[in-house]
Amino acid sequence: MVVFVLSRFARAFVTLFIIVTFAFFMLRLAGDPATYFFDAAQTPPAVIEAFRQQWGLDQPIWVQFYGYLAAIMHGDLGNSMREGRPALATVLDKLPATLAIMVPAFVLKTIVGIAAGMTAALHRNSALDRLIMSASVLGFTVPSFVLALVLTLIFAVQLRWLPSGGYSSPLHIILPVATLTIAGAAVIARYTRSAMIEVIGQPYVRAAVAKGVRATGVIVRHVLPNAAVPIVTILGFMMGSLVGGAVVVESVFSWPGIGRLLVVSVTVRDLAVVQVILLLIGFMMVISNLLIDLVYGLIDPRLRQPRRGRSA
Repeated sequence: MVVFVLSRFARAFVTLFIIVTFAFFMLRLAGDPATYFFDAAQTPPAVIEAFRQQWGLDQPIWVQFYGYLAAIMHGDLGNSMREGRPALATVLDKLPATLAIMVPAFVLKTIVGIAAGMTAALHRNSALDRLIMSASVLGFTVPSFVLALVLTLIFAVQLRWLPSGGYSSPLHIILPVATLTIAGAAVIARYTRSAMIEVIGQPYVRAAVAKGVRATGVIVRHVLPNAAVPIVTILGFMMGSLVGGAVVVESVFSWPGIGRLLVVSVTVRDLAVVQVILLLIGFMMVISNLLIDLVYGLIDPRLRQPRRGRSA
Protein backbone atom coordinates (compact mmCIF):
# COMPACT_ATOMS: atom_id res chain seq x y z
CA MET A 1 0.00 0.00 0.00
CA VAL A 2 2.87 2.38 0.80
CA VAL A 3 4.46 1.77 -2.60
CA PHE A 4 1.07 2.29 -4.25
CA VAL A 5 0.56 5.67 -2.54
CA LEU A 6 4.14 6.85 -3.16
CA SER A 7 3.93 5.98 -6.84
CA ARG A 8 0.74 8.00 -7.18
CA PHE A 9 2.31 10.99 -5.39
CA ALA A 10 5.32 10.84 -7.71
CA ARG A 11 3.05 10.82 -10.73
CA ALA A 12 1.08 13.74 -9.28
CA PHE A 13 4.29 15.77 -8.84
CA VAL A 14 5.30 15.16 -12.46
CA THR A 15 1.83 16.14 -13.66
CA LEU A 16 1.92 19.41 -11.72
CA PHE A 17 5.35 20.23 -13.14
CA ILE A 18 4.04 19.70 -16.67
CA ILE A 19 1.04 21.93 -15.95
CA VAL A 20 3.25 24.69 -14.53
CA THR A 21 5.61 24.52 -17.50
CA PHE A 22 2.82 24.50 -20.08
CA ALA A 23 0.98 27.42 -18.45
CA PHE A 24 4.15 29.51 -18.14
CA PHE A 25 5.24 29.22 -21.77
CA MET A 26 1.77 29.45 -23.32
CA LEU A 27 1.06 32.69 -21.46
CA ARG A 28 4.37 34.20 -22.57
CA LEU A 29 3.73 33.23 -26.18
CA ALA A 30 0.34 34.97 -26.06
CA GLY A 31 1.97 38.40 -26.05
CA ASP A 32 3.73 41.03 -23.96
CA PRO A 33 1.55 42.14 -21.00
CA ALA A 34 2.98 45.65 -21.31
CA THR A 35 1.05 46.11 -24.57
CA TYR A 36 -2.21 45.45 -22.69
CA PHE A 37 -1.51 47.69 -19.70
CA PHE A 38 -0.32 50.69 -21.71
CA ASP A 39 -1.30 52.48 -24.89
CA ALA A 40 1.94 52.52 -26.86
CA ALA A 41 0.83 55.58 -28.83
CA GLN A 42 0.35 57.69 -25.69
CA THR A 43 2.84 56.18 -23.23
CA PRO A 44 6.56 57.08 -23.29
CA PRO A 45 8.75 54.09 -24.21
CA ALA A 46 10.72 54.60 -20.99
CA VAL A 47 7.59 53.95 -18.92
CA ILE A 48 6.82 50.75 -20.79
CA GLU A 49 10.43 49.58 -20.47
CA ALA A 50 10.42 50.33 -16.74
CA PHE A 51 7.25 48.24 -16.40
CA ARG A 52 8.87 45.34 -18.25
CA GLN A 53 11.97 45.55 -16.05
CA GLN A 54 9.85 45.70 -12.88
CA TRP A 55 8.13 42.43 -13.76
CA GLY A 56 11.17 40.74 -15.29
CA LEU A 57 9.68 40.71 -18.78
CA ASP A 58 12.90 42.06 -20.30
CA GLN A 59 14.81 38.89 -19.40
CA PRO A 60 15.13 35.82 -21.66
CA ILE A 61 12.20 33.47 -21.25
CA TRP A 62 14.36 30.66 -19.85
CA VAL A 63 15.68 33.01 -17.17
CA GLN A 64 12.11 33.99 -16.34
CA PHE A 65 11.11 30.33 -16.12
CA TYR A 66 13.99 29.43 -13.82
CA GLY A 67 13.15 32.37 -11.57
CA TYR A 68 9.49 31.35 -11.55
CA LEU A 69 10.31 27.78 -10.49
CA ALA A 70 12.70 29.02 -7.81
CA ALA A 71 10.01 31.37 -6.48
CA ILE A 72 7.43 28.55 -6.37
CA MET A 73 9.83 26.40 -4.36
CA HIS A 74 9.94 29.21 -1.78
CA GLY A 75 6.15 29.61 -1.74
CA ASP A 76 6.14 32.80 -3.83
CA LEU A 77 3.58 32.64 -6.65
CA GLY A 78 4.16 36.20 -7.79
CA ASN A 79 2.19 39.44 -7.62
CA SER A 80 -0.79 40.57 -9.62
CA MET A 81 0.16 43.18 -12.23
CA ARG A 82 -3.35 44.60 -12.11
CA GLU A 83 -3.74 44.85 -8.32
CA GLY A 84 -0.12 45.01 -7.17
CA ARG A 85 -0.56 42.41 -4.42
CA PRO A 86 0.18 38.67 -4.12
CA ALA A 87 -1.61 36.76 -6.86
CA LEU A 88 -2.47 33.96 -4.45
CA ALA A 89 -4.32 36.40 -2.18
CA THR A 90 -6.26 37.73 -5.18
CA VAL A 91 -7.35 34.22 -6.12
CA LEU A 92 -8.17 33.11 -2.57
CA ASP A 93 -10.41 36.15 -2.15
CA LYS A 94 -12.59 34.78 -4.95
CA LEU A 95 -12.51 31.15 -3.81
CA PRO A 96 -15.44 31.37 -1.32
CA ALA A 97 -17.75 32.69 -4.04
CA THR A 98 -16.80 29.84 -6.36
CA LEU A 99 -17.22 27.20 -3.66
CA ALA A 100 -20.62 28.70 -2.76
CA ILE A 101 -22.02 27.46 -6.08
CA MET A 102 -19.68 24.55 -6.84
CA VAL A 103 -20.12 22.55 -3.62
CA PRO A 104 -23.96 22.58 -3.62
CA ALA A 105 -23.96 21.82 -7.35
CA PHE A 106 -21.60 18.87 -6.88
CA VAL A 107 -23.70 17.40 -4.07
CA LEU A 108 -26.97 17.87 -5.95
CA LYS A 109 -25.77 16.48 -9.27
CA THR A 110 -24.28 13.46 -7.51
CA ILE A 111 -27.54 12.66 -5.72
CA VAL A 112 -29.79 13.40 -8.70
CA GLY A 113 -27.52 11.70 -11.23
CA ILE A 114 -27.06 8.46 -9.28
CA ALA A 115 -30.75 8.29 -8.36
CA ALA A 116 -31.81 8.88 -11.98
CA GLY A 117 -29.30 6.35 -13.31
CA MET A 118 -30.38 3.70 -10.80
CA THR A 119 -34.04 4.28 -11.63
CA ALA A 120 -33.37 3.97 -15.36
CA ALA A 121 -31.32 0.79 -14.89
CA LEU A 122 -33.92 -0.89 -12.68
CA HIS A 123 -36.66 -0.04 -15.21
CA ARG A 124 -34.62 -0.82 -18.31
CA ASN A 125 -36.38 -0.37 -21.67
CA SER A 126 -39.46 1.09 -19.99
CA ALA A 127 -41.04 4.44 -20.74
CA LEU A 128 -39.46 5.83 -17.57
CA ASP A 129 -36.02 4.65 -18.71
CA ARG A 130 -36.44 6.29 -22.11
CA LEU A 131 -37.65 9.51 -20.49
CA ILE A 132 -34.67 9.70 -18.11
CA MET A 133 -32.14 8.90 -20.84
CA SER A 134 -33.69 11.41 -23.25
CA ALA A 135 -33.47 14.09 -20.57
CA SER A 136 -29.86 13.14 -19.82
CA VAL A 137 -28.89 13.34 -23.50
CA LEU A 138 -30.43 16.78 -23.68
CA GLY A 139 -28.73 17.79 -20.44
CA PHE A 140 -25.15 17.01 -21.47
CA THR A 141 -25.39 17.92 -25.17
CA VAL A 142 -26.63 21.47 -24.58
CA PRO A 143 -23.63 23.76 -23.86
CA SER A 144 -23.51 25.23 -20.36
CA PHE A 145 -23.75 28.81 -21.57
CA VAL A 146 -26.86 28.01 -23.63
CA LEU A 147 -28.46 26.27 -20.66
CA ALA A 148 -27.59 29.24 -18.45
CA LEU A 149 -29.13 31.68 -20.92
CA VAL A 150 -32.30 29.57 -21.25
CA LEU A 151 -32.75 29.37 -17.47
CA THR A 152 -32.15 33.11 -17.20
CA LEU A 153 -34.67 33.84 -19.94
CA ILE A 154 -37.35 31.68 -18.31
CA PHE A 155 -36.93 32.31 -14.59
CA ALA A 156 -35.40 35.80 -14.53
CA VAL A 157 -36.80 37.56 -17.60
CA GLN A 158 -40.19 35.94 -18.26
CA LEU A 159 -41.34 34.72 -14.83
CA ARG A 160 -39.19 37.13 -12.81
CA TRP A 161 -38.87 34.64 -9.99
CA LEU A 162 -35.09 34.84 -9.69
CA PRO A 163 -32.38 37.46 -10.28
CA SER A 164 -30.35 37.12 -13.47
CA GLY A 165 -26.99 37.83 -11.86
CA GLY A 166 -25.15 39.21 -8.88
CA TYR A 167 -24.08 38.05 -5.45
CA SER A 168 -26.15 40.00 -2.92
CA SER A 169 -28.68 37.39 -1.74
CA PRO A 170 -29.15 33.60 -1.50
CA LEU A 171 -31.53 33.76 -4.48
CA HIS A 172 -28.58 34.60 -6.73
CA ILE A 173 -27.15 31.13 -6.11
CA ILE A 174 -30.12 29.21 -7.53
CA LEU A 175 -29.62 29.69 -11.29
CA PRO A 176 -25.84 29.05 -11.33
CA VAL A 177 -26.28 25.94 -9.17
CA ALA A 178 -29.18 24.72 -11.33
CA THR A 179 -27.10 25.12 -14.49
CA LEU A 180 -24.19 23.14 -13.07
CA THR A 181 -26.47 20.49 -11.55
CA ILE A 182 -28.41 19.76 -14.73
CA ALA A 183 -25.33 19.29 -16.89
CA GLY A 184 -23.47 17.17 -14.34
CA ALA A 185 -26.43 15.01 -13.29
CA ALA A 186 -27.07 14.08 -16.92
CA VAL A 187 -23.56 12.64 -17.30
CA ILE A 188 -23.63 10.83 -13.95
CA ALA A 189 -27.03 9.31 -14.76
CA ARG A 190 -25.75 7.76 -18.00
CA TYR A 191 -22.62 6.35 -16.35
CA THR A 192 -24.64 4.97 -13.44
CA ARG A 193 -27.20 3.32 -15.69
CA SER A 194 -24.57 1.68 -17.91
CA ALA A 195 -22.55 0.42 -14.94
CA MET A 196 -25.58 -0.99 -13.14
CA ILE A 197 -26.99 -2.72 -16.22
CA GLU A 198 -23.65 -4.44 -16.79
CA VAL A 199 -23.51 -5.67 -13.18
CA ILE A 200 -27.18 -6.69 -13.04
CA GLY A 201 -26.53 -9.16 -15.85
CA GLN A 202 -23.75 -10.95 -13.96
CA PRO A 203 -24.33 -14.54 -12.72
CA TYR A 204 -23.78 -13.73 -9.04
CA VAL A 205 -26.57 -11.14 -9.13
CA ARG A 206 -28.94 -13.59 -10.76
CA ALA A 207 -27.96 -16.19 -8.18
CA ALA A 208 -28.76 -13.79 -5.34
CA VAL A 209 -32.17 -13.08 -6.85
CA ALA A 210 -32.81 -16.81 -7.29
CA LYS A 211 -32.02 -17.39 -3.61
CA GLY A 212 -34.79 -15.00 -2.66
CA VAL A 213 -32.66 -12.05 -1.54
CA ARG A 214 -34.73 -8.89 -1.42
CA ALA A 215 -34.23 -6.42 -4.27
CA THR A 216 -32.88 -3.77 -1.90
CA GLY A 217 -30.30 -6.19 -0.54
CA VAL A 218 -29.22 -7.22 -4.03
CA ILE A 219 -28.73 -3.62 -5.07
CA VAL A 220 -26.89 -2.53 -1.92
CA ARG A 221 -24.71 -5.63 -1.45
CA HIS A 222 -24.02 -6.78 -4.99
CA VAL A 223 -24.89 -4.19 -7.64
CA LEU A 224 -23.70 -0.85 -6.29
CA PRO A 225 -20.30 -2.00 -4.94
CA ASN A 226 -19.43 -3.67 -8.25
CA ALA A 227 -20.72 -0.74 -10.32
CA ALA A 228 -18.78 1.78 -8.26
CA VAL A 229 -15.61 2.06 -10.37
CA PRO A 230 -17.04 3.99 -13.37
CA ILE A 231 -19.21 6.09 -11.05
CA VAL A 232 -16.22 6.98 -8.87
CA THR A 233 -14.25 7.84 -12.01
CA ILE A 234 -16.75 10.39 -13.29
CA LEU A 235 -17.32 11.84 -9.81
CA GLY A 236 -13.57 12.25 -9.33
CA PHE A 237 -13.24 13.99 -12.66
CA MET A 238 -16.07 16.36 -11.79
CA MET A 239 -14.57 17.08 -8.38
CA GLY A 240 -11.26 17.97 -10.01
CA SER A 241 -12.93 20.26 -12.53
CA LEU A 242 -14.96 22.27 -10.02
CA VAL A 243 -12.94 25.46 -10.49
CA GLY A 244 -12.41 25.00 -14.22
CA GLY A 245 -16.11 24.45 -14.75
CA ALA A 246 -16.92 27.77 -13.11
CA VAL A 247 -15.61 29.91 -15.97
CA VAL A 248 -18.69 29.87 -18.21
CA VAL A 249 -21.31 29.91 -15.46
CA GLU A 250 -19.68 32.73 -13.50
CA SER A 251 -19.30 34.80 -16.65
CA VAL A 252 -22.95 34.41 -17.65
CA PHE A 253 -24.34 35.15 -14.18
CA SER A 254 -21.76 37.84 -13.27
CA TRP A 255 -20.70 35.72 -10.32
CA PRO A 256 -17.58 37.17 -8.60
CA GLY A 257 -15.62 33.93 -8.38
CA ILE A 258 -12.40 32.43 -9.69
CA GLY A 259 -13.86 31.60 -13.10
CA ARG A 260 -14.74 35.20 -13.82
CA LEU A 261 -11.39 36.34 -12.41
CA LEU A 262 -9.65 34.00 -14.87
CA VAL A 263 -11.46 35.55 -17.83
CA VAL A 264 -10.56 39.09 -16.72
CA SER A 265 -6.95 38.17 -15.97
CA VAL A 266 -6.46 36.47 -19.34
CA THR A 267 -7.91 39.52 -21.08
CA VAL A 268 -5.41 41.92 -19.47
CA ARG A 269 -2.54 39.37 -19.40
CA ASP A 270 -2.22 39.38 -15.61
CA LEU A 271 0.25 36.50 -15.81
CA ALA A 272 0.72 35.70 -12.13
CA VAL A 273 -3.02 35.48 -11.42
CA VAL A 274 -3.66 33.29 -14.46
CA GLN A 275 -0.78 31.01 -13.47
CA VAL A 276 -2.10 30.66 -9.92
CA ILE A 277 -5.59 29.78 -11.16
CA LEU A 278 -4.25 27.24 -13.66
CA LEU A 279 -2.05 25.77 -10.95
CA LEU A 280 -5.07 25.54 -8.64
CA ILE A 281 -7.11 23.80 -11.35
CA GLY A 282 -4.24 21.41 -12.03
CA PHE A 283 -3.77 20.75 -8.32
CA MET A 284 -7.44 19.90 -7.88
CA MET A 285 -7.34 17.57 -10.88
CA VAL A 286 -4.24 15.84 -9.56
CA ILE A 287 -5.71 15.45 -6.07
CA SER A 288 -8.98 14.11 -7.45
CA ASN A 289 -7.12 11.58 -9.62
CA LEU A 290 -5.04 10.58 -6.60
CA LEU A 291 -8.20 10.04 -4.57
CA ILE A 292 -9.68 8.00 -7.42
CA ASP A 293 -6.61 5.76 -7.47
CA LEU A 294 -6.79 5.30 -3.70
CA VAL A 295 -10.50 4.46 -3.85
CA TYR A 296 -9.77 2.00 -6.66
CA GLY A 297 -7.24 0.36 -4.36
CA LEU A 298 -9.90 0.01 -1.66
CA ILE A 299 -12.53 -1.32 -4.07
CA ASP A 300 -10.16 -3.78 -5.74
CA PRO A 301 -7.07 -4.63 -3.62
CA ARG A 302 -5.41 -6.18 -6.68
CA LEU A 303 -4.77 -2.67 -8.01
CA ARG A 304 -2.49 -1.96 -5.05
CA GLN A 305 -0.11 -4.77 -5.98
CA PRO A 306 2.95 -3.63 -7.95
CA ARG A 307 3.39 -5.28 -11.30
CA ARG A 308 6.16 -7.85 -11.43
CA GLY A 309 8.02 -8.97 -14.46
CA ARG A 310 8.28 -12.58 -15.41
CA SER A 311 10.91 -14.50 -13.55
CA ALA A 312 13.79 -15.82 -15.59
